[in-house]
Amino acid sequence: MTVTPPQFRELFGSFPAQVAIVTAVDADGQPRGFTCTATCAVSATPPLLLVCVDENSQTLPAILTSRSFVVNILSGTGEAASRVFAGKLPDKFDHVRWRPSDIAGGAPILTDVVLAYAECQVVQIQPAGDHRIVVGRIEGSAVFPRTPLLYGRGDYTSPSLSPQLPSPAR
Repeated sequence: MTVTPPQFRELFGSFPAQVAIVTAVDADGQPRGFTCTATCAVSATPPLLLVCVDENSQTLPAILTSRSFVVNILSGTGEAASRVFAGKLPDKFDHVRWRPSDIAGGAPILTDVVLAYAECQVVQIQPAGDHRIVVGRIEGSAVFPRTPLLYGRGDYTSPSLSPQLPSPAR
């Protein structure tokens, strides 16, 4: 039995996933970005991550040209931004505060809505179905004491996290 696109979306939408906005700057210096739940750590040495980018994304040409991008992992305050960047509005960046990354070719860092961000240089691109897997070497990052934004079963949630327990004595 072949899995249909709706079945595929139901499968991967059935559990919560982190929400990120991947950003880059195009050849004309214009910021581009899209909402993404397909991000993954690849390696700690060297520090690599991957993002999956739709072939029809307006951000893909910017990543291919600039060879850099930022993964903005959203905090619980990022739901509205996620919704904006999931669409095709031409003025997405008018809806968020951001600053250009010095490391990732000016790609936007969404300062007010991130749990964390990773500034990346492209090291590998692999076609995969109707997407491209883009592997980036993390050249800079930051993490903030905020709750994560998750998406699953067609809805957003921002769980409150329990305080960290001390590590057991060794």
